Amino acid sequence: MQNSIGKISSLLGNAEAKKGLSQSGSDFSKVLQNSLSEVNNLQVDSQKAMSDMATGEVKDLHQAAIAIDKAELSMKMMLEIRNKALNAYKEIARTQI
Repeated sequence: MQNSIGKISSLLGNAEAKKGLSQSGSDFSKVLQNSLSEVNNLQVDSQKAMSDMATGEVKDLHQAAIAIDKAELSMKMMLEIRNKALNAYKEIARTQI
């Protein structure tokens, strides 16, 4: 009887672990989606700052330069994360079973 209860408990534990894994996977996708939208917002702000500079409507040149630099750095960071993820995927694909 104890053995059966132990097996059921372990099965329930595995089901809970799988549920936690799927939740963490969705959390990762939410973090990734939020990061991408933040990069997009920075790119939009940068584009507006550049157009304001071109038309002479810029009020603070330093703030415009900072917005452009933020957008550039965030894009570089996103590209590096993408490259690391692709390299990890390729490494996993090369793994022999």
